[in-house]
Amino acid sequence: MDLREERPGDRQAVRELHLEAFGDHGLVVADLVDTLRDTLTPEDGLSLVAERRGQVVGHVMFTRSLLDAPRRLVDVQVLSPLAVTPELHQRGIGSALVRHGLEVLAERGVPLVFLEGDPGYYARFGFVPGGDLGFRKPSLRIPDGAFQVFRFPAHEPWMTGTLVYAESFWRHDAVGLRDPDA
Repeated sequence: MDLREERPGDRQAVRELHLEAFGDHGLVVADLVDTLRDTLTPEDGLSLVAERRGQVVGHVMFTRSLLDAPRRLVDVQVLSPLAVTPELHQRGIGSALVRHGLEVLAERGVPLVFLEGDPGYYARFGFVPGGDLGFRKPSLRIPDGAFQVFRFPAHEPWMTGTLVYAESFWRHDAVGLRDPDA
């Protein structure tokens, strides 16, 4: 398996991967990825794929958001989404993508990465509940345990406050959980 930055020719394969991996929610995630991709710059954000036998079998994105800290706004990253071809789950592909992405972001001097996800899965990488460290989630629809943060050496103690998601997450209504009965 090869891990590498996403290339323009991967766009359709990445879209199909998210459609397959996220089931009923796949269209929202695939559209979000397409929008977020346009916000990436070489210095800011990261889109990685896992390739196996010439096929894209995994994808992760890290994109710029802001932390509204008391001193000033702080550029941070959000890990979202992460997808692996369903038949290849539990083979370390997602873990390899996350670890590689965190290594790249550490080298870039990023202070924090946030995500919404399963604490049982993401704790293995060093993610911890954000609320326990004084961070505030951007929406009440995000379960407390799902709001997680990873601190890099560039993080300073004053860097606390409210995560402000990039506009793309709101436009695609990809923040937190919606009540299907509401």
